Amino acid sequence: MSNKRHIEPLLWSLFGAGGTTIAFFFPVMILIVLGISLGAIPAEALSYERMSGFFLDNLFGQLILLVALVPSYWACIHRIYHGSHDLGIHLGGWFKLLCYGGTLVLSIWTVATVLL
Repeated sequence: MSNKRHIEPLLWSLFGAGGTTIAFFFPVMILIVLGISLGAIPAEALSYERMSGFFLDNLFGQLILLVALVPSYWACIHRIYHGSHDLGIHLGGWFKLLCYGGTLVLSIWTVATVLL
């Protein structure tokens, strides 16, 4: 029996969290775009100044932004990495490190940018 630990369950859980986040946020975004297009939501209510004020100056808005973005990064990169394997592209361990390491750096950068 081997005591070797694998990181794959952690990566799949991040993928699942990102997929769930995407499943919750994208329908709302579509409804908002449709609402503006049909005139049900005034365009001024979603102006850049108002939205940036909510998402960048308000702790609740910052948390919503982080919950929408960071797990989505992990879901997307996991799909890209495993999709490349499905297409027969096996680039080795350096590609996995590049994918997941880059996503980790992007996640940390996003958290630092939004919260600071």
